[in-house]
Amino acid sequence: MKFAPVMRATALLTAVAMVPVATAGLAQVDGKVSPEFNKLFAVYQRIKSSYVEPVDDDTLIRGAIDGMLSSLDPHSSYLDGAALDRLETMIDGNYQGLGISVQMDDGAVKIVSPFKGSPADKAGLKAGDYITHIDGKLIYGLELDEAVEKMRGEAGTSITLSIFRPGRDEPFDVDVTRGVIELEPVTYELQDGKIGVVSVNEFSRDVGKDVHDALNDLRQQAGGSLEGLVLDLRRNPGGSLDEAVALSDLFLDDGQIVSQRGRTKRDTIYYDAETVYPGDAAEGLPMIVLIDAGSASASEIVAGALQDQHRALIMGERSFGKGSVQSLLPLTRDSALKLTTARYYTPSGRSVQEGGIDPDIKVPQLSDPDAAKRAKYSYRESDLRRHLVNEAGLEDKDLETDSKPDPRFTATPEELKEQGIDDFQLHYAVKTLERTGGGTALAARK
Repeated sequence: MKFAPVMRATALLTAVAMVPVATAGLAQVDGKVSPEFNKLFAVYQRIKSSYVEPVDDDTLIRGAIDGMLSSLDPHSSYLDGAALDRLETMIDGNYQGLGISVQMDDGAVKIVSPFKGSPADKAGLKAGDYITHIDGKLIYGLELDEAVEKMRGEAGTSITLSIFRPGRDEPFDVDVTRGVIELEPVTYELQDGKIGVVSVNEFSRDVGKDVHDALNDLRQQAGGSLEGLVLDLRRNPGGSLDEAVALSDLFLDDGQIVSQRGRTKRDTIYYDAETVYPGDAAEGLPMIVLIDAGSASASEIVAGALQDQHRALIMGERSFGKGSVQSLLPLTRDSALKLTTARYYTPSGRSVQEGGIDPDIKVPQLSDPDAAKRAKYSYRESDLRRHLVNEAGLEDKDLETDSKPDPRFTATPEELKEQGIDDFQLHYAVKTLERTGGGTALAARK
């Protein structure tokens, strides 16, 4: 998340403070008379005087704010009290609950991604699942904050979620035991004695530094030299833009990483390599980046930068397609706006909004028995109501390639299990690096 400068926050506070002026006449916004505020106040007065039951001002004002923001895009929202605390807690990466990122979709709670290693992940919840009931009680129509609050709870307590999974005929229940979600932003391991696998699970504070330290440790484990590196960004819903830039910079000698373009020219910012880390920390090591439908926002910035700069081979499935930047604009001590203020673009000028990042090699997750069905009903940014439209004018047919079977990949989950393979995408990436170092595909793309 990109925190806006104080000047932007102050400007927004001024606009909000002017709303009550409508009670005395026409309000002004940016120096212009706005008669629409009179309509808003007229509706407020009619509700106060004529609604069947008394309504307090807090309810009406909050409803007006929520209505304004919901008319914009799915990522802009008003945060106060517990909602703001939850956002700050997520950034810190320490709370008690299930460990899932969720989004409201037409009144239903839909899972964007379960965090790796979280109770939700271990219970088998998947990106694109709908949560319909919590402990037998219907949650359809609740505010997202209310639904999230019901899922939170003390570590060790259990909760039953009723799940509708696109591709399955019947809903099913999943029992999940809440845990302390101390998210490990970066985990890593050495495979086959020479291939480093670094998983970035979220873009919270110090991710770039954590990956740098992981590389050094992996080299030591490999006896001083690695033969390849897999950067796993699957199921990573994003986070800090600054950390996405830092992680990209870690592997690039020079060149652009991403550009952020807002409403006016002064809102355009270019992020270049060599601003955080000098040189390529991986020293030109053959590299594969794994992505899937749960890779969003900051994950797509990294994948897009390394793809456009020909530094890594991108493998897996098309990413989520969230190409917008949200700024946190403080209003009072305990309230703020999370507002979409810019779009971001990869070094070649691509916007990933709606379309996402297409992998250089599409590799299905064959070890997941529901993978084929879920791919057919995959859930991405383009499925959200009022999502920002890609300026390139993408058509639906451009986004419907994920469900097409690849004749190269025919193994069944049962066959892979017999071979001891529980993560086919990662297995394929490691074997590709062992066979070719990723060099053949990268050379062809250049």
